[in-house]
Amino acid sequence: MISKTEKPDICIVGGGMITQVQILPSLYQLQRLGMVGTISICALDSGPLQRLAQDATLQRAFPGQSFNARPSLDTDPEKKFPDIYRQAIAQMPKHNIVAVAVPDQLHYEVLKTALEHDQHILCVKPLVLQYNQAVEIENLAYEKGLVVGIEYHKRFDYRSLMARKQYRNGRFGEFKLGQAALHECWYYRHSNFQNWCTCENSDMFTYIACHYVDLVHFITGLKPKAVSVYGIKEKYPNGREGYIWTDGRIIWENGACLNVQNALGYPDEGPGGNYQGLRMHCQGDDVGTMIVHNDQFRGVEHAYVNKGTEPGDSIAAQPNPDYFQYVPQGGEGLAPVGYGYRSIEFIIQRICEAISESAGKNETQGLKTRQQLLERFDGEGIMATPKNSSYNELVMEAGRLSILNNSREVEINYGKNAQVNFTKY
Repeated sequence: MISKTEKPDICIVGGGMITQVQILPSLYQLQRLGMVGTISICALDSGPLQRLAQDATLQRAFPGQSFNARPSLDTDPEKKFPDIYRQAIAQMPKHNIVAVAVPDQLHYEVLKTALEHDQHILCVKPLVLQYNQAVEIENLAYEKGLVVGIEYHKRFDYRSLMARKQYRNGRFGEFKLGQAALHECWYYRHSNFQNWCTCENSDMFTYIACHYVDLVHFITGLKPKAVSVYGIKEKYPNGREGYIWTDGRIIWENGACLNVQNALGYPDEGPGGNYQGLRMHCQGDDVGTMIVHNDQFRGVEHAYVNKGTEPGDSIAAQPNPDYFQYVPQGGEGLAPVGYGYRSIEFIIQRICEAISESAGKNETQGLKTRQQLLERFDGEGIMATPKNSSYNELVMEAGRLSILNNSREVEINYGKNAQVNFTKY
């Protein structure tokens, strides 16, 4: 049983890019603030873990902090450990935290392992790729009173929270037509994406568009009812094929339409870290309204003496101060700021609340307390949970069915046995 003063330990499963640029620095900051205890990271081999341990930015921002590597850093990077995360999770005491940061199609097995060993979960988006799996995770988590927070970080951009408040107060009327885009840099094609984000596993709509599908629901409360996705296949540098350019159309329950374009196609020499934005046209009583987030340019322009050392660095830059940045805030090292950090902080806070409120109670009372908190978190709708965001899994399932079948429209049927089927005309 965990006491109110005990800090939960965290095991991150996955040592890739998102762990490097957002998850690990956020958790290091929470460790610095005394919110969490030991941090461990599991990966298929030691290569990604060595890169994390040697990362100069992390060392500069968090001097003296480190993680436990599984496998150990001195292990031959060629040696693979596909089950090491299972061993690490099995060794954790109950009611600590597992952070799921592996490729989309691997989420389900890690989630199931964590829940079977009574661990709370922080999971990168999307939760899973099938609705039935989302429901299974929801039910198992509730049965055990475990928090599962899905890290849709755009929810914690102040632009999104402002729009949600104003829309739900009636200031924009009703959403009718929208466009969204997020194009990641070209160099992603040379990263580990080429090993997992391939035609048989995923696509750019599944990987990126879920942000904007989730965001439109987060703002409006509307649910998507039909999806069609056009994908363009291209080969990665390693010769594997992926749907690297996608165009999706989502029809909502009120008849509104959102178009979402995604790609690994933004020029590496472009000034921004990517291209992204959201435009929603709405209507009130004989008046047009709109919500426009020009996220590709956040009002900051820099010109440096030379390029940085990371892929995509450019001399003329438009850095994003809102997603994730390291800044000096006094004291040792640097502090992460932005909605990328706030999102992880929020989920960890909710998990710590569940741990704290059930501490010192017997098993039955503790479970009841945690289940009441889960119901509250679901109802608030700020943190994405398996219960309040499973429409995302239906959209992902519909999108995959569409892109693999020449862009045929797929409708979503809600209810007790929610499912997706080709639209009948």
